[in-house]
Amino acid sequence: MRDPNLMVRFVLSPDQEVVADVYEKLPGRGVWVTANADDLRDAVKRGGFNRGFKAKVKIDADTLITQTHQQLRRRLMGQLTMARKAGRLAYGQTGVREVAAKGEVAIRIEASDGASDGRGKLRTLSVATARELGRVDPPVIGCFSAEDIGLALGRSPVVHAALTTGKMVKAIRRSAKKLSGFEPLIPDHWDDFQHEISLEPPPEEPPPNSG
Repeated sequence: MRDPNLMVRFVLSPDQEVVADVYEKLPGRGVWVTANADDLRDAVKRGGFNRGFKAKVKIDADTLITQTHQQLRRRLMGQLTMARKAGRLAYGQTGVREVAAKGEVAIRIEASDGASDGRGKLRTLSVATARELGRVDPPVIGCFSAEDIGLALGRSPVVHAALTTGKMVKAIRRSAKKLSGFEPLIPDHWDDFQHEISLEPPPEEPPPNSG
């Protein structure tokens, strides 16, 4: 059984075009596909959407992949904005260091264009404190630029941020893992790539309904 946490819902627009419903709120019959660009392209190629919707639909694989990717990025960025407003997101070298020292870091957010030195120091502190407290090593999301992160937080460019422990972690982990099917969360151009902690999927839940 496929993990619903790693799937994206698609619906038909009024003009019979397939669109991603990353918020899972749009009306109508839904077709679920694994959140992965290759699986999405394969579903288009094999006629999975025609069968799922029981109709001939308008669809272009490249366009659908691009739109889904962009929507997943926007959703995750929006969740980071909500986390900031809820007081669950620390940012800046000093802010992240403070929550890391307390063992409160659930997920690190590092700018894709940030330097490895500052990133490495925060990673070392976050991991060391988490292990002292018997917790898992905090994974990293590194696919957003400093400007992107700053926009999400309503600030000038932000290089370092951290989501602290709490109710929002599960949803953000889920969104980030879905996004990882379309772009790597840890940039391969980072010279400390091999030292970073990847994001694991959240626990499995019952499969979604067909709607």
